Amino acid sequence: MTEIQKPVAVSGIQCSGDLHLGNYLGAIKQFIPIQETHNSYFFIADLHALTEPQDPDLLTQQTLEVAAMYLAAGLDSTKVTLFVQSHVREHVELGWILNTITPIGELERMTQFKDKSSKSPKDGILAGLLNYPTLMAADILLYQADVVPVGEDQLQHLELTRTLARKFNSRFENTFKEPQALTAKIGARILGLDDPTKKMSKSASSKNNYIGLLDTADEIRRKIKIAVTDSDPTIKFDIDKKLGISNLLSIYSLIADVNIPELETKYQGKSYTEFKSDLAEAIIGALAPIQQKYHELAQDPEKIMEILKHGAKDASKVAGTTMQVVRERVGLLS
Repeated sequence: MTEIQKPVAVSGIQCSGDLHLGNYLGAIKQFIPIQETHNSYFFIADLHALTEPQDPDLLTQQTLEVAAMYLAAGLDSTKVTLFVQSHVREHVELGWILNTITPIGELERMTQFKDKSSKSPKDGILAGLLNYPTLMAADILLYQADVVPVGEDQLQHLELTRTLARKFNSRFENTFKEPQALTAKIGARILGLDDPTKKMSKSASSKNNYIGLLDTADEIRRKIKIAVTDSDPTIKFDIDKKLGISNLLSIYSLIADVNIPELETKYQGKSYTEFKSDLAEAIIGALAPIQQKYHELAQDPEKIMEILKHGAKDASKVAGTTMQVVRERVGLLS
């Protein structure tokens, strides 16, 4: 009997800053069921992290920490290919080739580039920030991805990836699949606790913006207690008029696997104080086993490195096969 090939899923998380609840709910938690249904390539995006200045020692440490958190959250290294981006050199090679077919105007239109570059003087904008999307496209196209689990903030980059796949296929030969976005209906964009007009971010100026995955129980309670809501005490999901409480309802729904209408019914007529107290305890309860597993894994960095090296070896086989075809089609000597 012919074995049915699973569809391919590809995604990565940067290793700069603290991993937070938005990373978990919007990405990592979504990876767990995907590993059962897809050939999954999940990586730590250390090269993308270099688009901003990094402390080398801290970057090394955080790369291992992200790998440990992936595993602690439920990724099974026997079911997924888990690796570090820079350990598969084909990412950079394909990224450069895609640069050569990407108009600079396309890159300058990327929302993230415009947002970050607007905060810097012209001579302070680095080429890596501009070329971030072409490297992201290479990350995806190397593995002939069918789907890419992404948050809403990355949809524009994924659409550029699809555009570049079409452009390459048209100019040379049919080489790359056009990947589809896989976004969560709820939680595709977890917002900041202190400013729900912006996404939860590990680079936020205040740590009150996010729940770190390693935050203590007391710290989680404190941050949820002061999270922004609104003057109307009704606990109801309304993304247009009640952004703060809608964000907290989304978090509660995802962390406790309870749908939002059920939560609205449960807390009808109840106070924000009671709702927030229960939400904090739900988060603490969900993160406790992950934190315990993480601290166990962190005691054995050699085991983590072994998993990452094995993953890079497997990923390199697939990436190498793709690049052999790409080199031939663009005319590079083998």
